[in-house]
Amino acid sequence: MTDGGGMDIIITGLVLGGTYALIAMGLNLQYGMARIMNLANGEVLVVGAFVAFWLYTAGQVSPLLTLFVVAPLAFALNWLIYRFMLLPLVRRAKSQGQLEVDSILVTFGLSFVGVGLMLAFFGGDYFSYSYLARPVRIMGETYGLNRIVAFLGAVVIGGLLYLWLERTRPGRAMRAIAVDPKSARLVGIDVPRMSALAFALGGTITAMGGALLSTYLTLDASTGVLFTLKALVIVIMGGVGDLRGTIVAALLLGLLETFVAAWIDPGLTLAAAYLLFVLILLFRPQGLFGRKA
Repeated sequence: MTDGGGMDIIITGLVLGGTYALIAMGLNLQYGMARIMNLANGEVLVVGAFVAFWLYTAGQVSPLLTLFVVAPLAFALNWLIYRFMLLPLVRRAKSQGQLEVDSILVTFGLSFVGVGLMLAFFGGDYFSYSYLARPVRIMGETYGLNRIVAFLGAVVIGGLLYLWLERTRPGRAMRAIAVDPKSARLVGIDVPRMSALAFALGGTITAMGGALLSTYLTLDASTGVLFTLKALVIVIMGGVGDLRGTIVAALLLGLLETFVAAWIDPGLTLAAAYLLFVLILLFRPQGLFGRKA
């Protein structure tokens, strides 16, 4: 990125924030709708990135086509995790608070299992590949074509998810369990089934985001925790269960990180993200669009 004007920072920040939004949408589905705080979310992202990397380097398969491989694999993996590891926690939990604590402990351990398995299968080296790594000019500034393509991919996937949640019967049922699971049962919604679907769909969205990020980021098996933390910051900022808030919060975070990297110090981007997080918790704990209880 150049040291140039504000438009350069805005476009770069929106591109970064758009990809963050896709990742945070996945966690929002899992936490806001399935009620599972998944601290292994970032490891699912790295798995999606690994699959894209492997298919591209081994067979020159476009990462955009890889999405159609990553999606069903991630859906099946996350559904199995929910069915056999998390559903027992849901059934025994006497309160939402107990479920949150139990799910945090289980998924925290699961994240270490994921890192260990990836180290065993793929090794501890950083991985990256060159895909559409050529410049493209937008409004007089130069950007990487792979970043623009990843952003557009995130917009399409996020848009389809939003339309599915807003316009389809299963999507509306999923939003209903996010608002009030007890009331959802009274109108005939199968809450356990919809929660499993929300968790599996959230993992799918996150893995697809990883495949897109792999086109321009260098990753390794242990970087998932950074994306988990950023997704958590975005979800809390935007409001748990609120996809509109998630999108706005992700774009704000992308703009903030880009501004700090360009004008202050690239090493302070993570600190700036958490400062924004703390300010939101202090002055707007219900999220950007949430309403006070």
